Amino acid sequence: MIALVVCLGLAGRADALPPVVGIADQNADMFSDPVFTGIGIANARLVVPWDVMDGGFQRAELFVWMRAARAAGVTPLITFGPSRRAVHHKLSPSPAEFQHQFRQIRVNFPEAKEFSTWNEPNHCGQAVCRKPELAARYFDAMVGACPSCTILGADMLDTDNMAPWVRRFLKAAKHEPRGWALHNYVDANRFTTKGTKLLLKLTKGQVWFTETGGIVKRTTRGKVPLAEGVAHAAAATRWLFDKLVPLSPRIRRVYLYHWRSVPPGENGDGWDSGLLDRFGRPRQAFRVVEARVARGSIVLGRSGRPPAAPVSATPPSDGASPAAGTAPATARTPR
Repeated sequence: MIALVVCLGLAGRADALPPVVGIADQNADMFSDPVFTGIGIANARLVVPWDVMDGGFQRAELFVWMRAARAAGVTPLITFGPSRRAVHHKLSPSPAEFQHQFRQIRVNFPEAKEFSTWNEPNHCGQAVCRKPELAARYFDAMVGACPSCTILGADMLDTDNMAPWVRRFLKAAKHEPRGWALHNYVDANRFTTKGTKLLLKLTKGQVWFTETGGIVKRTTRGKVPLAEGVAHAAAATRWLFDKLVPLSPRIRRVYLYHWRSVPPGENGDGWDSGLLDRFGRPRQAFRVVEARVARGSIVLGRSGRPPAAPVSATPPSDGASPAAGTAPATARTPR
């Protein structure tokens, strides 16, 4: 009987559709990158300030990104976060204010049907870290405004405070989330599975890795030490697809952060986990993605479209000169 149960479980996993891989990146230039368009990525994630529709540079950036995604035929996933306007930066919106912003996005971009409540709410540099009950009200407000939308609970960091935060959210929410988001940088870069397994245990429904990947360089030191380097990022990406994604058939999406490195000084958070270097050349981690698509363990869109022919035969080093006509991308990241 035990052997039969094991076999049935393995059969169920083998029969599951492979997860869809997308990109998390704030930079709209990504959508016109020939490498991006050539490989056939169909999903991308964007973090927006909670007051994004009030006007100014925040709204302008949203419109540029969304129009570029629309033109490229890419499905957006939108996550909310703190305001970047000084007057609102440390404020948490009321559920009514939050729902108003959500409705305005839906009016302007009816193709946006996938959302997550808040970006890294258990990162305690922001007020929502202490208020999971308030985040639960934001979630309920979105579900009430668009019952047909896909609304994820929140984008959790795989850090030690994740479990109590999720439990408090679930206790306060009137609706049970049908899915959750996870930023499992710790698991991916330390070659562990603890945080991913914990979120799977705490929640029901699908789990989407909405930011993940191998770290190439951090110039701003975080509280959680993690390894770095081009080769390390490739190894972390292998671990992600070979060890973390297979943990459960509930894991249905993987958004790698991010697409392309930017020149020093242009990335305010000092974080580089780009699949391409700043000259637009694929790194080793990009080749890991290509290999997993080729073997069918992941897909790059709902159609399961395979990637185009490799951009180059070998991953060049980061130190060579840029290709003619290639301009460094700029990005504004949520961290």
